[in-house]
Amino acid sequence: MPIRIYNTLSKTKEPFEPVTPGKVGIYLCGPTVYKPSHIGHMVGPVIFDAIKRHLVYSGYQVTLVINITDVDDKLIAESRKRAISMAAVAEEMTADYHRNLEAMGVDTVDHFPKATDHIGDIVEFTQTLIERGYAYVAEGDVFFEVGRDPEYGKLSRRDVTALQGEGGGAAERKRSAADFALWKGAKPGEPSWPSPWGPGRPGWHIECSAMSRRLLGETFDIHGGGLDLVFPHHENEIAQSECCHGKPQARFWLHNGLMQASHEVGKVGGRNTRELAEGDLAAGDLGAGDQAAQELGKMGKSKGASAFRDLLAKYRGETIRFFLLSTHYRRPIDYSEERIDEVEKGLDTFYRFFHRYQRVTGESFYEIDAPKRRVDGDADPGNSSPITTAVRTLRDHFLETMDDDFNTGGAIGVLFDLVRELNKHADHYRLELPPQEVSANATPDELLAQRWLPEHRKGLRYGAKVLRELAAILGLFGRLIDTPQAAGADDLVGKLMALVIDVRAEARKSKNFAMADQIRKGLSELGITLEDRPTGTEWARQN
Repeated sequence: MPIRIYNTLSKTKEPFEPVTPGKVGIYLCGPTVYKPSHIGHMVGPVIFDAIKRHLVYSGYQVTLVINITDVDDKLIAESRKRAISMAAVAEEMTADYHRNLEAMGVDTVDHFPKATDHIGDIVEFTQTLIERGYAYVAEGDVFFEVGRDPEYGKLSRRDVTALQGEGGGAAERKRSAADFALWKGAKPGEPSWPSPWGPGRPGWHIECSAMSRRLLGETFDIHGGGLDLVFPHHENEIAQSECCHGKPQARFWLHNGLMQASHEVGKVGGRNTRELAEGDLAAGDLGAGDQAAQELGKMGKSKGASAFRDLLAKYRGETIRFFLLSTHYRRPIDYSEERIDEVEKGLDTFYRFFHRYQRVTGESFYEIDAPKRRVDGDADPGNSSPITTAVRTLRDHFLETMDDDFNTGGAIGVLFDLVRELNKHADHYRLELPPQEVSANATPDELLAQRWLPEHRKGLRYGAKVLRELAAILGLFGRLIDTPQAAGADDLVGKLMALVIDVRAEARKSKNFAMADQIRKGLSELGITLEDRPTGTEWARQN
């Protein structure tokens, strides 16, 4: 089945056909770097990192661009507040952003262009719009004249006659309230760059139009961003770019749902918060509700937008990535630490299987050489056993789910189904039991139950290989992650736990089940779980 993508511009799912066959250009609007990153800043990069991985896996050459806005009113205000230069603020916060992306496993971004590195491109772009009659100069400012673009509003479906522009001194210099700034004349004490219209700095929207053209061309394949950017940012980008070039800026416009606190609506990092009311857009079909989602109040920083580094001090980056990908990208993400705790417990299902795989095969799951391309992973595993058939069916389902508008939430559900099948296979054939001698007249069932029969181990290996192949598309399980037991088990704790487990084993052996249960219950209250296996009892810290 071909890849199909929901396009905000058409409000429908469309077959994906890139501008240049075999190649894909993606531009994602990045942060304004004036404060430390919060979890809302990670949503887009994690989602589009997974999208690129799936496209690369499907055979495309992909260029992913995430811009950095390092000149803005917010940056100027922060530099004054801290009595340091705007450039120093931007450099510090950009480094924080990159550290957080690294912790989240976002490592497929090809370019992080900064607005201040593309002032020349922005000035050239603005000058072209003036020459073509779409922009005008007013006392050192340059404005885009919205009324000159007959298609303005086609992305957000807004009526240009109803639009209200920003107030202040700029309003007096505009021909219409809806016109927006391409270039802002410098005020005393502000950072500025030379231009044909006097010293100043770029407006917000023109930065992305200029940088996307420079790195991806006049028309590229996918433009992404949060749902709150549909208007005015992306609407204005389309107007600038298409009036400048006379052709579409991007073929597909993808918008991810906003991060919202549980029982509230809006975006993490905003100011106005209200309780979730009946009829508000939550996790429903976003196709018909894009504009409604933008109108919802924004959640304040005290409600969940604290520095992301604080969250990383409590949770592994892989846990947060798993949490963000567990929802379809167009739906709002219901944020709370309780939800992340639930996700972390779900992740332990996979970590426990990785340990089990190593016990059975003597091999590390993280060292499996899994296929990197779809065509390579479709090879015949060499048999048609029940586990092989089940694994191949689940692999097909995973890929169909990702092909259908990059449904990472559904794909993660398939990964859970896959690991359940592999655990059932290991349980049914008792793969963790040591090999046993089999008499010459053993029944077929007795033979099948022996671990040394190669097809059972082969089935488990094949399933684990597919699990690693598919998880890599989502950027999961690519490196060894300490499980709770490994992370907390220093020598003393390990020896104490071994002693407790031995005492419990002796209690069970002497049929003192009350004491054995008391030991398990007491450990559980301390946050430690026991798991009885054929090869012995293992322990782990609860999340």
